[in-house]
Amino acid sequence: MERASSGRARGIAWAVHLYTALGLVLAAGATVLVLRGTDAAFRAAFGLLLLATLVDATDGWLARRARVAEVLPGFDGRRLDDIVDFHTYTSIPLLLIWRAGLLPAGWGWILVLPLLASAFGFSRREAKTADGFFLGFPSYWNVVAFYLYFLRPSPVLSAAVLVALAGLTLLPWRYLNLAAPGRRYGPLLALAALWALLIIAVLAGTAGRAWVLVSLVFPAAYMWVSWAVGGGRATGGRASHSGARSGQPGRRDR
Repeated sequence: MERASSGRARGIAWAVHLYTALGLVLAAGATVLVLRGTDAAFRAAFGLLLLATLVDATDGWLARRARVAEVLPGFDGRRLDDIVDFHTYTSIPLLLIWRAGLLPAGWGWILVLPLLASAFGFSRREAKTADGFFLGFPSYWNVVAFYLYFLRPSPVLSAAVLVALAGLTLLPWRYLNLAAPGRRYGPLLALAALWALLIIAVLAGTAGRAWVLVSLVFPAAYMWVSWAVGGGRATGGRASHSGARSGQPGRRDR
């Protein structure tokens, strides 16, 4: 009976890892769509990236419930999660910005800055604090790409936004981790749910540019509350880098 119970626990733990890896499948599909370069393909790519965000927002909770770090100690689920996240939050959104021609002609090199900033951000040992914050802008380039694509500011302004956020990624200021265990951000989470529904409507073509502007309320609220609560400063406490799989705060349990 004990062996059967152990086998069941291992099967569930592997299923959670497979669920995390689903984000990589979604990332591959989004890449193919981005390379097609049509408006319909870009919209579909954003849809897949949104699904990948949903997977990322829920796999940490599932991992803690399944005790995957305890059941499968030889498998590093945190590393798998980081691989998926770097693609879905950074490399593919930046590729989309380039493919959609959102930067001034000849300025594609600007994308190297957020790419490298995120690589360093993902590599911080204290990238996620024990009290529920990210250190540095948490590489939400998928959100940045969405607004640059649908609002179409001037290419120079788009480049300035990318450079500024790349800088914020490197600064050790604190940003809320809405999925942190034990933290409760009810109003922001409710606003996030409404935001997601509005994004879906925009991608489906049933909501226009005015609604894209309205949807900016959530990112603005997130940034404002992060700076107000986090104080725009680093924390001295050390963070666990493997919390998404161990039940302790880790790097990218968003």
